Amino acid sequence: MTPANRQTKRPGRPPGVSDTRDRILANARELFARNGIDKTSVRAIAAAAGVDSALVHHYFGTKQQLFAAAINIPIDPMSVLLPLRQTPVDELGRVLPATLLPLWDSEMGPGLVATLRSLLAGSDVSLVRSFLQEVIAAEIAPRVDNPPGSGRLRVQFVASQLVGVVMARYIIGLEPFASLPPEQIAQTIGPNLQRYLTGELPS
Repeated sequence: MTPANRQTKRPGRPPGVSDTRDRILANARELFARNGIDKTSVRAIAAAAGVDSALVHHYFGTKQQLFAAAINIPIDPMSVLLPLRQTPVDELGRVLPATLLPLWDSEMGPGLVATLRSLLAGSDVSLVRSFLQEVIAAEIAPRVDNPPGSGRLRVQFVASQLVGVVMARYIIGLEPFASLPPEQIAQTIGPNLQRYLTGELPS
């Protein structure tokens, strides 16, 4: 065997980093949309992409970071959610919009708007639903699950208002709402969000 022959690519070896990353992302997007985040493992994504699971972790880190990359969110969601674990339950209604709205007004804002437009206009709405139910709700719902079984619904009420704010402010551009300082919006809707989280819900 000549040196040239010994240097040929091995069968099945990915042709390049870019192709491998794209293949992982495509399969991750498909599996997340079909099965949700919780029921999609990194191992399953790796198998579908024809790579080792260690390579998925190498390129993207955690499953949540892979999900963020799959739907093109320009920030790791857990970098926002993890600090909320230190927030007392009776302050979540104020802290949630005070944390999230400045992100939309930052340099990440255009990327977040583009991602939301793309998801809502395409066939990936199930990815948004998975994110809200399996990342956001899973992080917060257990802390506000009183009476038992109400936590997920409480978080969905909060999500519905926050999504409405994002749509009105950043997608539709309703004025003067769209030009209000994010702090003013957070202070206005915070008490209502807190009522969703810890107040009495009509039966």
